[in-house]
Amino acid sequence: MATLGPGGLGLSAGEREAVEDFRRDVIEPSMDALVVLDFWAEWCGPCKALAPILEKVTAEFAPRVKLVKVNVDENQVVAAQFRVQSIPTVYAIFQGRPVYDLTPARTERELRHYLEQLLKQLPIPESDAQQDVAPLIEMGEQALASGDGDRALSIFAQIAEIEPENPQVVAGLARALLATGDVTQAEATLASLPEDKAGDTAVEQARAAIALSREAEPVADMAALEAAVQADPDAHEQRYRLAGGHMARGNRDAAADSLLEIIRRDRAWNEGAARDRLLKLFAAVGLDNPWTLAQRRKLSAILFS
Repeated sequence: MATLGPGGLGLSAGEREAVEDFRRDVIEPSMDALVVLDFWAEWCGPCKALAPILEKVTAEFAPRVKLVKVNVDENQVVAAQFRVQSIPTVYAIFQGRPVYDLTPARTERELRHYLEQLLKQLPIPESDAQQDVAPLIEMGEQALASGDGDRALSIFAQIAEIEPENPQVVAGLARALLATGDVTQAEATLASLPEDKAGDTAVEQARAAIALSREAEPVADMAALEAAVQADPDAHEQRYRLAGGHMARGNRDAAADSLLEIIRRDRAWNEGAARDRLLKLFAAVGLDNPWTLAQRRKLSAILFS
């Protein structure tokens, strides 16, 4: 698929104007931003249903992402150049060329995920404010990864004073509060975000971590449970409680091992409770985290063996 060339031979005055508008509104901005190009029409019901989703999610990523709508009835030359055969059709444009077909993304979550991945891969500079706090966010994440909840809490609290509505910052602050044992304040922190930012991937991860922490009941005598499952490997209830105890102590490796063993022995036990808890653990750690990807491979090996 090629991009539109300059208006020239064979084009009417109206078509040349459409090409120049496209150059101004799409090609030029795409030199240093990601342009989401939405092909639509007044008579298209699915287009109208998708429009508010596109508008909401692209606004979350502004100014790095810009939404441009093209009415196919009024801009047939543009639609033809992109070989649009059905609508809605949505493309991501960068530096004058289509880089991804976003048409399958029909929910906020799906579109947000695709845009996040594209922005990680493309050389699109962040805003000055984002650049200022990015190293601090990384510092806070490192503190969380090392298990230093108090230090992470101090770092994210300071960043939140600078950017109180940054989803990554608020999610980090909530996870830091969770790491220090303050579940109630962690929930309140997430609830403080504006509705249009509450669906961010980082926020969903923090929300999953909070939900999991409420499930993970501390176990006073872990040794007794260990002995019980060693004596009876099919004591799934005890092994499930053991996994919860490991999660309460922050030992995700041991928790995952226990849950995987239940699934290996009886994947349908308690209506798939072990698999459900394991998936919640994945969401809390982060679906793109290397640890999660490694554990998913283990799960797949069990399920498809």
